[in-house]
Amino acid sequence: MRLVIARCQVDYAGRLTAHLPMATRLIMVKNDGSVLVHSDGGSYKPLNWMSPPCRVVEGVTEHGVAEWLVTGKEDDTLRILLEEVLHDSAHELGVDPGLRKDGVERHLQELLADHPATLAEGLTLVRREYPTAIGPVDLMCRDRDGRSVAVEIKRRGEIDGVEQLTRYLELLNRDPQLRPVRGIFAAQEIRPQARVLATDRGISCAVVDYDALRGMDDPSERLF
Repeated sequence: MRLVIARCQVDYAGRLTAHLPMATRLIMVKNDGSVLVHSDGGSYKPLNWMSPPCRVVEGVTEHGVAEWLVTGKEDDTLRILLEEVLHDSAHELGVDPGLRKDGVERHLQELLADHPATLAEGLTLVRREYPTAIGPVDLMCRDRDGRSVAVEIKRRGEIDGVEQLTRYLELLNRDPQLRPVRGIFAAQEIRPQARVLATDRGISCAVVDYDALRGMDDPSERLF
């Protein structure tokens, strides 16, 4: 991973355009090929980013200003002008072991992967831990019409879980092979504020009965 702190201007051009005026920001270039631009506020969400695979070409403008041109797989571009570089370092992070969920949450994911139709009729599993540039979404599924559905699973459904799924959906919907991708936020309990936020963002909520799911996998607990 490469970390650069610099006074920079960032312009995105693709399906839409976006402009970040000159300011001091953190630029992350990850080994998976993603490029993320962060400010010192706004929590963990980047101001702009390019999903992998993408290509970074470093150069200089006709006025002598350092310039990075980041090109994505759909030929969208992120142009970064670096007026002053305050820090530039590279770090080898090694192989990440992945997020270790608590026992119940991890088991919920396993059970729902085996029984995705309990979340929505006709839902089928494509893959567990589907990778994105900012981490894996718990389940990638398809609905009965063949459309992509991303599922994020929590033991307790809080606002931060909705925010997490929102970021995954933003990235996944950039992939022409997947979009449109809709989301399902699944938890044993979903807080009212989280449900309101999810509904506002077009994300479905599913309350999961953990004991009932366990019974589906344990013949001794089934009712005949």
